[in-house]
Amino acid sequence: MNQELVINSTPNEVVIALLNDKRLVELHREKNNSKFSVGDIYLGRAKKVMTGLNAAFVDVGYEKDAFLHYLDLGPQAQSLIKYVEQTQNGKQTVSKLMYFKNEHDIKKDGKINDIVKSGQNLLVQVAKEPISAKGPRITTEISLAGRYLVLIPFADKISVSSKIRNIEEKNRLKELMQKIKPKNFGVIVRTVAESKPVSDLENDLNDLIKRWDDCFSALKTSQPPMRVLGEVDRTNAILRDFLNASFNAIHVNDQSVYDDLKSYIKTIAPDKVDILKLYNGKLPIFDAYGIEKQIKSLFGKTVHMRSGAYLVIEHTEALHVFDVNSGNRAKSDNTQEENALDVNLEAAVEVARQLKLRDMGGIIVVDFIDMHNADNRKLLYDKLKEEMKYDRAKHNILPPSKFGLIQITRQRLRPEVNVEVLETCPSCGGTGKVQPAILFVDQLENTLRYIIKEQNNKNITLNIHPYIEAYVKKGGLFRSMQWKWYFEHKQWVKVQGIQSQGIMEYKFYNKDMDEIVV
Repeated sequence: MNQELVINSTPNEVVIALLNDKRLVELHREKNNSKFSVGDIYLGRAKKVMTGLNAAFVDVGYEKDAFLHYLDLGPQAQSLIKYVEQTQNGKQTVSKLMYFKNEHDIKKDGKINDIVKSGQNLLVQVAKEPISAKGPRITTEISLAGRYLVLIPFADKISVSSKIRNIEEKNRLKELMQKIKPKNFGVIVRTVAESKPVSDLENDLNDLIKRWDDCFSALKTSQPPMRVLGEVDRTNAILRDFLNASFNAIHVNDQSVYDDLKSYIKTIAPDKVDILKLYNGKLPIFDAYGIEKQIKSLFGKTVHMRSGAYLVIEHTEALHVFDVNSGNRAKSDNTQEENALDVNLEAAVEVARQLKLRDMGGIIVVDFIDMHNADNRKLLYDKLKEEMKYDRAKHNILPPSKFGLIQITRQRLRPEVNVEVLETCPSCGGTGKVQPAILFVDQLENTLRYIIKEQNNKNITLNIHPYIEAYVKKGGLFRSMQWKWYFEHKQWVKVQGIQSQGIMEYKFYNKDMDEIVV
């Protein structure tokens, strides 16, 4: 599988597209001022302890208090609370836990008010980002994720990923961790650590210990609510979790992001630095790699598949619904059952892709086309499970019901990725009335004349829809509208066709590619 990462950095956000064989499979949007990302560690203050819910609401600086359930405290909650108190009182002078005396693990069926008191300072980690009207969900079971390892303070336990099947390799990793991990720190060995040399694992462990040191330093002087340690940004986190031998290119359009990624890749995979490419093309990076068109076709209510079949996707407060339709896809020489199976198998691939692409969580119901053959229903169920096994989010799939419905639950950590694909008409502003098309060229030329004559702009670039671009350049050398502008204004106006623009939309840019507002 050929994997590429395309990163579009703008002043407001960074948009990350993951491509498998040129097909868009994941899309992530990271606001430049984003807070409360999964993995961020905060010093919060308990506001309300709700014994009926067996949970507490904690102020971490969000508009709504974060939710902390008793089951999210973690076994070492009392040790962490003691560590925070001693650090802020000046009694704990080093970040290391070698001489720190752990408290007893809390009871599995205990009560929240036995552990957490109103007004108490708590070190918490974001487990789920704020979604809809809910605040963040948090945990006191702190973990720091690296490339090969996950470090868990106060745990002192070693676990190896169950996906590492080789017993000798599991034993090697366990023995190695036993030798190099510091006291009172637990370690989870990730799947990518398989067969890695000692030096790589030790460097990763040292980086995680350094992050715990940074957390301790910030904790000494922090007052709640305050973020004391941020998770690595989404771009670096994706590289950390995904970067492998199948990655053949990472394209980025911003020099500062490029420099950050280069230094990060040198840290986690020095042999992969050469796959990082700085994009300097004239078109927007998502247009150049065909991503903008895929986004428009994949995020609507209706998603079409190559065979002519399509999915209709509906969202409610409680669940997401996929409806599979055969459309005009039907082979006359096949039976109805065979056609239904073909469409359903294709739909299973697209459903698994859509769940990852939109990062949909909670309850998902898929209404496949009815099939009477039990073997065919099992084939569909196995196909969906096969496609979903590449999904990193925790999920559970139930076999088809007697109504042909398949139910899925999928872990929800972040708000669903929602891209508005229906555009407001740039000419009518949503009123439904547009100026006569015959006047469009006059308006375009009047705006250009004003920008050159009145604003005295040079080196102008015009972005328009590709259909209008073809019209402007029609006629070729010396005879096109573009050449007419050159003779009139004594300067060349660069014209670019942009797929994401409306048919009657145009934008002018100066030499620094800043939009000229008229």
